Amino acid sequence: MTDAGDQKRDDTGGGDWLRTVPRGDDRERLVCPDCGLVNYQNPKIVVGAVAVADGRILLCRRAIAPRRGYWTLPAGYLENHETVTDGAQREAHEEARARIGIDALLAVYNIPRISQVQLIYRARLENPESVAAGEESEAVALFDWAEIPWETIAFPSVHWALNHWRESADRAVLAPYSNPEGETGER
Repeated sequence: MTDAGDQKRDDTGGGDWLRTVPRGDDRERLVCPDCGLVNYQNPKIVVGAVAVADGRILLCRRAIAPRRGYWTLPAGYLENHETVTDGAQREAHEEARARIGIDALLAVYNIPRISQVQLIYRARLENPESVAAGEESEAVALFDWAEIPWETIAFPSVHWALNHWRESADRAVLAPYSNPEGETGER
């Protein structure tokens, strides 16, 4: 079965979706009045990585909205039927032509205002000499810590991930971080 997303009709052969509280639920959902199929609209999962080679961190300057022209980690939406580590590796390749080796789960961030859960990994950049901008990046670069363009970082969670990476870079084993105290991803 496909995710109904924002479609107006039930793809199982039923009619138009109705917004109602299904039996046994506590909130409105889109429900097919003909067959009872519930269209659950759940948070999006974002996967990405702080990819590092020789102490330098890979960042991508966004070529797409939101925050076009700002720097971010290689990250994006997890695809259906994809593992989270495969998704992080795919995003690194799509955005920076990077091959990364996943080291550990660095953090799980919750961004409720946009219904996102972000899984960010600590990773080794395996091809630093050949990274290049992909379709969604204007440019890519490797930054020493002191060179990171903090004023033009795209999202609060990128700040968090970079700082969590620095805090844990020398640890072989780490428990994943989460949002800093009181932070929800508001700009």
